[in-house]
Amino acid sequence: MIIKALTRTLAFRLFILIASVQTIILLGLTFAVLHVQETNWMRHIVDDAIRVSDLIVRSTRYSMLLNRKEDVHQIVESVSGESGITGIRIYNKQGEAIFGSPDSGNMRKVDIDGEACVVCHVSGGLEYVPHVREEMYRIFKGSEDTRVLGLITPLHNEPECANAACHAHPKEKTILGVLDVKLSLETMDLQLRESTTSLLTLSLGAVVLVGIAAGAFLWFFVYGPVRSLAEGMESIAAGNLNHRLGVTGKDELAQLAGSFDVMASDLQTARQEITDWSETLEKKVRKKTADLEMAHRQIMQAEKMASIGNLASSVAHELNNPLEGILTYAKLIRKRLAKLGLPPDTLGSYEQELGLIADEAQRCGNIVKNLLVFARTEEMALKPARLSEIINRCEMLVRHHAEINGVSVETKCTDRDTLECDADQIQQVLLALMVNAIEAMAPKDDKLRGGRLSVTATRGSKDETLEIRLADNGVGMTNEVKAHLFEPFFTTKRDGRGVGLGLAVSYGIVQRHHGTIEVESSVGHGTVFTIYLPVRQPLPVSDPS
Repeated sequence: MIIKALTRTLAFRLFILIASVQTIILLGLTFAVLHVQETNWMRHIVDDAIRVSDLIVRSTRYSMLLNRKEDVHQIVESVSGESGITGIRIYNKQGEAIFGSPDSGNMRKVDIDGEACVVCHVSGGLEYVPHVREEMYRIFKGSEDTRVLGLITPLHNEPECANAACHAHPKEKTILGVLDVKLSLETMDLQLRESTTSLLTLSLGAVVLVGIAAGAFLWFFVYGPVRSLAEGMESIAAGNLNHRLGVTGKDELAQLAGSFDVMASDLQTARQEITDWSETLEKKVRKKTADLEMAHRQIMQAEKMASIGNLASSVAHELNNPLEGILTYAKLIRKRLAKLGLPPDTLGSYEQELGLIADEAQRCGNIVKNLLVFARTEEMALKPARLSEIINRCEMLVRHHAEINGVSVETKCTDRDTLECDADQIQQVLLALMVNAIEAMAPKDDKLRGGRLSVTATRGSKDETLEIRLADNGVGMTNEVKAHLFEPFFTTKRDGRGVGLGLAVSYGIVQRHHGTIEVESSVGHGTVFTIYLPVRQPLPVSDPS
C-alpha cells in the first residue's frame, strides 16, 4: 500500500521523468565521446604510419640510388621489428614485391586492379600521385582476427633516380613503385573496448547517482514540505498552536509554509506575550533584588564606617589632651631629675623609664592623629593634578623600602592622567597600599621571594574615570581577611608595626573623592587593589535655605 501510494505522488512522477531524460542524454554523450575518441586515435595511427613510411623512404633513398639491395633489405627488416608494425613491402610499378620484411608473408605479386591499387592505377597505368590522400590507407582483417591498417606510399622518380646509372626509367615516369606499411590496430581496439566498458560503467554510475540525487531532492524539497504542510494543518486543526513547519527557502512551497507559520504564530501571540511578560517580570525582580542587596550592603558599610568615624573622633579628642599632659610631664620630670644630682646609675634608670613613658605617649598620640585623619570630614583641597606625578613621588618614597625587601617596583601611567583631587590625600592612599604590598612580599625566614609590585593607571571604559591598579605577588589573603580589610584597627601584622588604620583611612579618602576601591586576592597568588577615581568631582549641592 505504501509503494502504491508513493507511485501516485507528484514527486514520484517527476523522478521517473528526470531519470529517463538523464539516462538518454548520458548514453548519447557516451557514444558520441567513443566516436570522437576512435576518430582521434585513428588519425594518430595514420599519422604514425605516414611517419614510418617517410622514415623508410628517407632511410632507403641513398641505398636505392646506389642499388644496394642488401642495405635496403636490412633497413626494412630493422624497421619492421618495431612494435605495432606487422609488415613492410616495396612494390615496383608492375605490382611485384621487390623488398619485404620477414613477417610480411609470401605474396610476391599483387593484383593492380584490386581495391587497394585501383586508386592509383587508372586508365591502365600508374599515374602521378602528388600527395598521400586519405583514400590511400585501408583497414582489413589480419591474422588472429585482428584489424590491420595498411598505408600505401608512392615512390617518386626523382631526378637523382632517373639519372642514376642503375635505373632505366625515363624522367616522364613519375612513380616507380609503392611502399606498403601495415600497422596492427589490436592495441587501439583493446583500448577502445576498455574505454567503451569504462564509459558505459561511468554512465551507468552517473545514472544511478543522478537518480539518487534527484530522488533525494524530490523527497526532501517536494514530498517532505508537502507532507509537513498536510501534517501541520492536521495539528493546528487539533488545537496544537505551537506547531511550526520551519521550512526555509524562496520557492512556492516555502512561501506557503511561511504563510502557514505566520497564521499559527498570530494565533499563539497572546499566550506567548503573557508568558514572556511573566518571565521578564521575574528577571527584573531578581535583578532589582540583587541591586537592593548590594545597595543595602554599601549603606551598612557606610553607616558602619560613619559610626566608627564618629566614635574615633570622640575618642581621639578625649585622649588627645591626657596624652599631651603625660608627654609634657614626662619631659618636665626628666629636667627636674637632672637638677637633683642623683647618682648616674640611678639617674640613667629614671631617664630610661621616663623615655619609655614619653615614647609610648608619642605612639598613642600618633594613633590619635590617625584616628582624627580617619574621622575628619572637612573639605578637601581639590585642584587639577597629574596622576603620573603622584605615582612617581610615591615610587620615589618607597624605593629604598622596596630595595631593602628585595622588591621591584614598576609603574606605568596613561598620558591622559589629569584629574580633580586632593593630591596629598591620593598620595597617602597610594603610599599606604604600596607599603602594605612591599611588606607582604618581604623575605620570610631569610628567604628572598623576588617580589614584584606593578602600579598601572589607565582610562576607564567610559573615559570619565581613571583606574589605578596595584598588583603584587605576595602571600595573598583569605576571604575572612578581605571581609574586614577596611575596618579601623584591623591588622594582620603581629609584630607591632601597625595599628590597622592605613587602609581604613585610605577607604575614607577614596569615598570622599566619590571613588571606589576593590580588592582581589587569594592565598599564595598575590593581591590586586583597584581604585576608580572620577576625572572631575561633582559640584556640591547648594543649600535651598
